[in-house]
Amino acid sequence: MPVASSPSSRYNIFMKITDISLQARDKNRVNVSVDGEYRFSLDVFQVGELGLKVGREYTDDELTALEDESQFGKLYARAMEYCLTRPRSVKELRDYLWRKTRPTKKCSPKTGKITERPGVKPEITERVLARLIEKNYLDDEKFARFWLEHRFMQKGTSVRRLKLELAQKGIERETIEQLISENIRSDDEELRKIIAKKRHKYAGDQQKFMAYLARQGFSYDDIRAALGGESDE
Repeated sequence: MPVASSPSSRYNIFMKITDISLQARDKNRVNVSVDGEYRFSLDVFQVGELGLKVGREYTDDELTALEDESQFGKLYARAMEYCLTRPRSVKELRDYLWRKTRPTKKCSPKTGKITERPGVKPEITERVLARLIEKNYLDDEKFARFWLEHRFMQKGTSVRRLKLELAQKGIERETIEQLISENIRSDDEELRKIIAKKRHKYAGDQQKFMAYLARQGFSYDDIRAALGGESDE
């Protein structure tokens, strides 16, 4: 939507949009010049939403608000890509966005001078998070079901470790317990599946293999029983 003019704008100095041109590297974004100099970039869809036109005048405060919209568009696109690589929990995305608020340092390859770039404003990250939830890119229950299938059904892991992983991803206990209760596999089945799949990698080193299985969340008693049963066959 167009950026609103402030009530006191008639007392401010106005600056004019002098050019809006497609970026050479990214055809989905445009560079916006103010009074003949580059000021910020926007997603092509934002240009229409914000009502930008060459020749339109803005105060410095209004241009600052447009720069915030530029940051929002960039961060939203990156966050959406982050969500599309695999399903994400709300906590994962919130942690990702928090990292974007941290300042970053960059060293010039020519001069060796180190400059610090400020992070994104927290209020912009909150807008991005809210938009992604609104657009259904984030859903903790769907994420938990994906994680269950990926970790428990395919790779194999203990229920104890799976619960811990989901809790670390910010999934509520009730959701975790409900999904675990729907699963029909037992720890014993998972343990034997992993032994059959991974034992060749630890040939001749039983203790190392047991330590690996323990890291998957299985108890040493269960591991000994499973390995002993296999060796008796």
